Amino acid sequence: MEYYVKVEPNVKVYVEDVDPGGGKPILFIHGWPANHNLFEYQFDVLPGMGYRCIGLDLRGFGKSDRPWRGYSYDRLADDVRAVVDALGLQNFTLAGHSVGGAIAIRYMARHQGHGVSKLALFAAAAPSFTQRPDFPYGLPKEDVNRLIQDTYHDRPKMLEGFGDMFFFQHVTEPFSDWFFQMGLKAAGWSTAAVLASLRDEKLFADLETIHVPTLILHGVHDRICLFPLAMAQHKGIKTSRLIPFENSGHGLMWEERDAFNKRLADFIG
Repeated sequence: MEYYVKVEPNVKVYVEDVDPGGGKPILFIHGWPANHNLFEYQFDVLPGMGYRCIGLDLRGFGKSDRPWRGYSYDRLADDVRAVVDALGLQNFTLAGHSVGGAIAIRYMARHQGHGVSKLALFAAAAPSFTQRPDFPYGLPKEDVNRLIQDTYHDRPKMLEGFGDMFFFQHVTEPFSDWFFQMGLKAAGWSTAAVLASLRDEKLFADLETIHVPTLILHGVHDRICLFPLAMAQHKGIKTSRLIPFENSGHGLMWEERDAFNKRLADFIG
C-alpha cells in the first residue's frame, strides 16, 4: 500500500507499506541522496520471510513534498514520529542507513524511542559525519562543503562522483544509472540542506539515551561513513552488537544483500 502522511501544514511524506499479513514491522529510513527504493533488495525478500516492510521518503526526496525548510535532524525525526503515529506502529524495528541512521538515533533521543522495540543501524552517519577536534574519524568539513557547492553548480556530476564512492564491489552500468536516478528525484535545495545537517549536527549524547537492542551493520571499506564511526556507535550504545561486513562499502544492503537480510531477520527474530 501507498500513503501520503501529513507531517506539518502543507508538507506530506510518501510511505510504501508492504505487509504480508501480520508480520513484524520494520520502518526503514533511507540515506542521502536516495529514497525508500534504496532498500529494494530488502523489500524483495523480507516480506516473503513474514516481515512488514515500511519505507518512507524523507521530505525533499523521492515522492515526498519538497519544502524549502525543515531539514534539521530534529524536524526529520519529527516527520518519522508523524509516520509512526499515522500508521499506529508499535513494537517495531526502526532501521536507518547513513543519514537515515542518524535520524533514527535522533528519533530515539527526541521521542524516547516511541514504539521502537529494536534499532538497526546500517553504515550510519553517527555520532558525527564530519571530523571534530575530539573526533577525527569523519570526513573533513571541507569535503562536505565541496559537495554542497557541487550540488548547486552541477548536481548530476556530483551525484555521479558520489555513486563512484558508494560501492566497494563492482556495479553494472545499468545499476549505477538506477542509483543515479534516485538522487535526481530529490530537490537540489533539499540535497544541499541535508548535507549541511550532516556537516553540522552531532549525536554523541543521543547515543547514550538508547536502551533497546541495537544491531550495527557497517562495511569495512566504507569511504563515506568510515568504519570507526560504527565502533563509536557500538561504544556509545551499551545494548548494541556490531557486525562488520568485510566485502562492502557504503552500500552493504546491496553488496552483501543475502548476509544483510539474514542478519537483520535473525536480529528481529
